[in-house]
This record gives sequence, structure tokens and C-alpha cells, in this order.
Amino acid sequence: MTTHQTVDTVVVGAGHAGLAVSRLLTDAGRDHVVLDRGRIAERWRTERWDSLRLLTPTWMTRLPGWYPGGRDPEGFLSAAELTTYLERYAASFDAPIHAGTNVRRVAPARGGVGYDVRTDTGTWRTRHVVVATGPHGPNRVPVPLADLRAAELVPSSRYRNPGQLADGGVLVVGASASGVQIADELARAGREVTLAVGRHTRVPRRYRGLDLFWWLESTGRLGRTIDDVTEPLRARHEPSLQLVGRAERSDASDLDLSTLSQRGVRLVGRLQGLDGDRVALDDGLRARTVEADRALCRLLGSLDEYAARTGLARELLAPTRPRPVDPAPAPGWLDLRAERIGTIVLAAGHRPDHSWLALPVTGPDGAIRQYRGVTSAPGIYVVGQRFQHRRDSSFIDGARHDARDVVTHLVTGALPAAAVASEEPAA
Repeated sequence: MTTHQTVDTVVVGAGHAGLAVSRLLTDAGRDHVVLDRGRIAERWRTERWDSLRLLTPTWMTRLPGWYPGGRDPEGFLSAAELTTYLERYAASFDAPIHAGTNVRRVAPARGGVGYDVRTDTGTWRTRHVVVATGPHGPNRVPVPLADLRAAELVPSSRYRNPGQLADGGVLVVGASASGVQIADELARAGREVTLAVGRHTRVPRRYRGLDLFWWLESTGRLGRTIDDVTEPLRARHEPSLQLVGRAERSDASDLDLSTLSQRGVRLVGRLQGLDGDRVALDDGLRARTVEADRALCRLLGSLDEYAARTGLARELLAPTRPRPVDPAPAPGWLDLRAERIGTIVLAAGHRPDHSWLALPVTGPDGAIRQYRGVTSAPGIYVVGQRFQHRRDSSFIDGARHDARDVVTHLVTGALPAAAVASEEPAA
């Protein structure tokens, strides 16, 4: 490409969210390009462990103008299968993707209207920019671990399989989706595993014979919007669900702290600090497991009420309640050398990184401040943030709703359907 090119819209990111926006822009006849530092679905190619499958069933990979087929809509796609799926989606409308293009900076255009998108291959002048890089940035580190010498630090984005890790025990930090799945895989491989547990959300894989996401969609929970919650900031920082997708339907069982304990995983509190070779832990393990169990029971009770109200109860399995998690007393310190822990896997989430946006659109936590994808900077949009507008915004299936909002506003200057809020919620 030449030093400068002009285009109506630049979409940054060729994952599912960026492709959803691209499809809708194509349908609207808008000139645009999709820039990505790597290939389509690059994170799914290079930042996922080998055995990972989607947490959501295949029927929940709907994108604009593209609905999942296949013989097993209740199954769970592997990372490789999802990559192929998104490649086919992009090819179906000839998405204008510029792979291997790293966006360095987005800033107001010099001496003109719009923005300059500077990349390592040149600069694009554009009226609109849609940020579709997702909520993921560097791994979140709960405490300063730069001086750690007794164990190797492995971010979850670099974890691939148990054989990759150094000999000895493993401390997994974080008990949401990634943490419990990695701890489970390591325990199944015969490794000694300790899991540092922070705030978490316990849910069943299936309830009364139906997948959890059938319940969440049918009861309207996935469509709940940020306008409906009293604490938007807390909602946007909810832990991911303790779930796993399995290749075999019969193995689609619950994965929570109770099942991990039965496999020999030791549960301890959240990381608090580092003193030489010793890691300090808090004493909140039991309180957090009690809180998660109570929230689970409230959820299941509401699902039972829905089944009774709609007449489904007669067709479903009988209600059940899982056994509460009952962790053993946890230590206040872990001596990594004495316990022969050779690896710490960081799975405590990610912190947003939008340092390349030279625009006043990010909040103190690094997330982009927006309402239904529209920011305070004219022509700057975002798709794919956690609970961007709907609770399902962080799932592949939810991108179609956020993409519709963004493209509708980009084309018409107004948001679709629901009334526009008079004030942007705090993010």
C-alpha cells in the first residue's frame, strides 16, 4: 500500500466482532477495510491452549447473515474449528481484510476531518474507526511478581498443555473459566495442582436435561442490557462462568471447585503478595465459595420458576441442587520451593490496552467508555467489550447485536430500536 490511503471506515480487528461489523458495512454498501496484526481469529490461533473448546454450544455462533449448520448444534467447537468457521464467514462476503497490519496509532487527522490510522505499512485517512480488538490485553497480575525466582510465570495466553510446563507442582491463579479448565487438565495429567480462588461464578453445564445457555437465552438473561442493572461497573467485571465444553456430549459435566477438589486440586485463597519464595494468600476462600453457592441456588430457583410458569416442568428432569463447596482450611502462605511448585499459571483475566488510541475515550480501567458502541469522539466506535450493552456481548453470539447498533449509528446517526439513553453509563 502507498503511504496514505483514504477509506470511509477502518475496522480494527478481524475476529468475530470485526467480521460481524464488516458484513453489515458490506450490506450497507459502505467502503471499508478490516486491519489485523495477524490473520483472521489470530488470538484463537496463537493464544489458546490445545484442548480448548468454546464454552457456548455451536448454535450460539450466530453472526449477521450466517447461522451455524453442522450435525451437532449442541456440541462445542474447538479453536481450530472456530477459526475455519470464521474464515468461511469472511469468504462468504469477500471481507476486505488486510492481514499482518499492525495498528500503531489512531489520532485526529492533521488539518482535516476524520482520523489518521497509522500502521506499520502506511496510514489510512478515514471518517470512522470501529475498534473490534475485544476486551483482552495483557494478563492481569494480582500482585507484583516481577521479583519471583522460585517458579516460572506462564500467562494463560501462553499455556498450551501440561507437557509444556516445568517439572513440579503448578499454582493456577484464578478460578473463572480459564483457571478451572487449566487446573482440571493439569490434574487429569497427574500434576500436583493448587488453585488460588478469587471471586467466581458457579453454574451447571446442564440443568434438568438442557444446556445452561438454553436456559439463559430462553429466560431473557442473555438479552439483559446495561440499562437494566444497578451497578454497571460491577456487571462489566463479573467473572466468567465456571464451565467447560467437551468434545463428547456424555462428558459435558460440571466443572467447578467441588469437582476439582475431588480430583485432588488444593484450593487456597486469593494472592495477596510476595515475600521471597513465599506467596501470601488471603483468608476469603470460604466466604467466596459460600457466596458463589448461594448465587447458584438463586439462579436454579429462578429457572425452576420459569419452567413451572411456562409449563415446561412436566417435560424436564426433576430439579436438583449441587452439593455446596466445602474447602479444607487453607494456608496463609505458600512456600514455592518447599512445596516444589515450579510454575505459576496466570488465569486471573486481562486488562484492556488501548494505548494506541490517541483519543479521550478510555476510562481509568483502560476500557473504552461507550454507550451501545458509540463513544464521545465522533466517528469512533467499539464492538466486543464485556457487557457492552447486552449481557451476551462478550460471547460470539452477542457480537451481532452490538455490530448492528454500531453500523446503524454509523450509517444513520441514530441507534436502532430502543430509545437512546440521555447519559452514558459509567464504565
